[in-house]
Amino acid sequence: MSRYDRWNAILELLAQEGRLSVEEAAQALDVSTATIRRDFDQLAQQQMLMRTRGGAVAQSVSYDLPLRYKTARHGSEKQRIAEAAAELVKPGAVIGLNGGTTTSELARVLATRATLDSGFTIVTNALNIAAELTVRRHVKIVVTGGVARQQSYELIGPLASGVLEQVTLDVAFLGVDGLDVELGASADHEGEASVNHLLITRAARVVVVADSSKIGKKAFSRICPIEQIDTLVTDAQLPDLAATRLSDAGVTVIRA
Repeated sequence: MSRYDRWNAILELLAQEGRLSVEEAAQALDVSTATIRRDFDQLAQQQMLMRTRGGAVAQSVSYDLPLRYKTARHGSEKQRIAEAAAELVKPGAVIGLNGGTTTSELARVLATRATLDSGFTIVTNALNIAAELTVRRHVKIVVTGGVARQQSYELIGPLASGVLEQVTLDVAFLGVDGLDVELGASADHEGEASVNHLLITRAARVVVVADSSKIGKKAFSRICPIEQIDTLVTDAQLPDLAATRLSDAGVTVIRA
């Protein structure tokens, strides 16, 4: 298990339990107590937890872990999803991307795809995507306004509407925290859900990019009903029954 995998696991355990001893963490992750003590110290330096005698307690650890600690989860699935989703983009397209690990991976794939060397436009509220792709000369970056969330690097709030109301997108790729036939697409944070909803209303086509662990789940705040989603690009682990239910609801399912 890599260091970032361990950190991610530690933060998730703390989010669930609120308090964790060195011995408990070492047993749960099957590593030495010395390794856990170093991890606790390094996470405390980043203000991700608070050290206690013999352990740690949660500090500013919310249901939505910072993006850099989520990238390792389902990494290979997200890469395959990104490759499959990139096939849907044509040269010169205007693309909407919200924040998240899967959409960030998609942005990297799009930026290096030979078939898109003639150029395309990305409209995003994700600061990390904008920063990473700004150096790509063939990619035009349009960034919404808003207030940045540290957990996801997304810009949220009413300032985002000033840009989004002025653009038209060929396709919007939407990362989600949950996708359910009854509820539709949803996010853990209401501010992100609101901006994501506005983003997809500007698009001719809406594509959800999400690994199979998100399918069938319901998050706190609704982004849009299932009827507004044209395509789901997910991984091959999605059960046939779940794929059938989505197809019956009018969603084209691509399993990468």
